[in-house]
Amino acid sequence: MTLIIIAILLIGYVLIATSSITHINKAASAVFAGTVGWVLYICWGTDYVMAQHPDDYINWLAGANATSVAVKEYIASNIFLSYVGRGAEIVLFLLATMTIVEILNNNGCFDFLTQMMRTRNSRKLLWLMTAITFLISANLDNITTTTMMLMIMHDIVPARRQRMIYGSAIVVAANCGGALTVIGDPTGLVLWTNGWVTATNFSMALMIPCLISWAVPTFWLSRMLPERIDSQWRTMPYRGDDTNLKIWQRLVMLIVGIGGLWFIPTFHNITKLSPFLGALCVLSVLWIVNEVMNRKLNDVDKMIQRRVPFVLQYGVVQLALFVMGIMLAIGVVHETGAIAWLGRWCTDHINNVWLMGAIAAAFSTVLDTFASAMSFISLFQHLPQNDVFWKVIAYSTAMGGSTLMIGSIAGLALMKMEHIRVGWYLRNVGWVVALSWLMGMAVLYFMN
Repeated sequence: MTLIIIAILLIGYVLIATSSITHINKAASAVFAGTVGWVLYICWGTDYVMAQHPDDYINWLAGANATSVAVKEYIASNIFLSYVGRGAEIVLFLLATMTIVEILNNNGCFDFLTQMMRTRNSRKLLWLMTAITFLISANLDNITTTTMMLMIMHDIVPARRQRMIYGSAIVVAANCGGALTVIGDPTGLVLWTNGWVTATNFSMALMIPCLISWAVPTFWLSRMLPERIDSQWRTMPYRGDDTNLKIWQRLVMLIVGIGGLWFIPTFHNITKLSPFLGALCVLSVLWIVNEVMNRKLNDVDKMIQRRVPFVLQYGVVQLALFVMGIMLAIGVVHETGAIAWLGRWCTDHINNVWLMGAIAAAFSTVLDTFASAMSFISLFQHLPQNDVFWKVIAYSTAMGGSTLMIGSIAGLALMKMEHIRVGWYLRNVGWVVALSWLMGMAVLYFMN
């Protein structure tokens, strides 16, 4: 049965890696692997529980008979729910931060970004656009940031060929920025919420590698652009029926939203509560400010549909389901004992964090970055806090996802929006990303 559960996980991984070919949604594949795996696990629950949790199970029985119903109740309440809780922490954090972004975007708070990028110098525009993407994705999540910046870029740059270059640079910058902080990417969030890294140590260790992986591809792509660009601009106060907020109101909301997100690591250090609760606190404050700001608008009939953010969109829901599916799938394989065995094998035969990082990067070029990272992280959960392994895996999977584009949801979004082929991306961008990853790994190596 362990082999069958592992096979289901591998089938799910194959479907995830080939989603751009099969057109089967990654979230569907992840949820399939997670749910079916747990159903099969509980059918052979007694064997697994007695092998992995014999003492806890006997204490839980408290002298009662060990029946098939009892072991299922034990698994449901003491094993399964713990993995659901870990996945729910990540999902709730993502939903809260995405809602914050949606509120800010609906009220035109990011229009300041467009004004900052008003230039017809193509290379200056590229550096401004990617720098803003890098900074925002480090504070929000990289997927939401990518989508937002691609939409801004699409409105500014009219030529498709140039949009392909700008879009590729945005994806790379978003993945680099997301890898820099514990709240910028689901992988860092998992490491942080489980206590494997601290926010400051994680960011300080990856700062130079992430900056290198952003700057080198951006410099290369800037050489592919003409000197001047025919860009399109909108006047800032106008947003159609989107919002009628004044500039100072938008600025207040932007400060509340972004400032609140910066406070989340401090909130976690002070209270020791899960970071998603801090994100929900920030969301609640921003939502109240949103209600107050929009209540006195003249065009209330149009705004009534905009006051509640459209966060429950298909893309956001599929990301939440994908994360939960991967967490459950990895969890059920861990409970079979297979991951512990594989971890011991890697320790005995590989035992090299840098080689493990290279393997993780290779996996994430075709498999999703989060799925790849979770697969490797689960092998060595016994390592101490702030061990270099956690940073190498987080950094390598993020850069691997940027190398072939199909390894990250941000890259897939670019593929669909600009109809970019994998071959073009690999020839023009992917190899430069791989080179910058090697440079970043060298920095990490000498720093440790």
